[in-house]
Amino acid sequence: MTLDSTDKKILFLLQTDSKKTTKELSLKLNLSVTAVYERIKKLEREGVIDKYVALINRSKAERGFVVFCHLKLIQHTKEFLTKFESEVVKLKEVLECHHVSGDYDYILKIVVKDMEAYREFLVTKLTTLQHIGSTHSTFMISEVKSTTVVDI
Repeated sequence: MTLDSTDKKILFLLQTDSKKTTKELSLKLNLSVTAVYERIKKLEREGVIDKYVALINRSKAERGFVVFCHLKLIQHTKEFLTKFESEVVKLKEVLECHHVSGDYDYILKIVVKDMEAYREFLVTKLTTLQHIGSTHSTFMISEVKSTTVVDI
């Protein structure tokens, strides 16, 4: 799907505040409410808009301790990769899991309450997964930039 400038503006506005009504969007875009509605529905049908979510303040939800865990598997076979990925997606503390190149096989973004909670997670959940060779944890000191807006 080719996105025109109006589609791009709609996507930017929805990424910054998805609760805006079609009427509010139409006023910003100088389009009719119906035109905006139809464009949004098309973007949803085409899969450009994947889903709508509420972003939670992690600190207020007692999940302000952020860990980036670099992880190596013992082997790089398809079976080991598939098994690990099917298990890691079930861990609610893991917000993101990326298969990467370089010294490690995966980088996980993990959120928990504090260091004690991370130790408990590491000992009782993460290191019990099959095929893990080693882990290396890095703890966030402060968040310099965090956005969900994709520049289109």
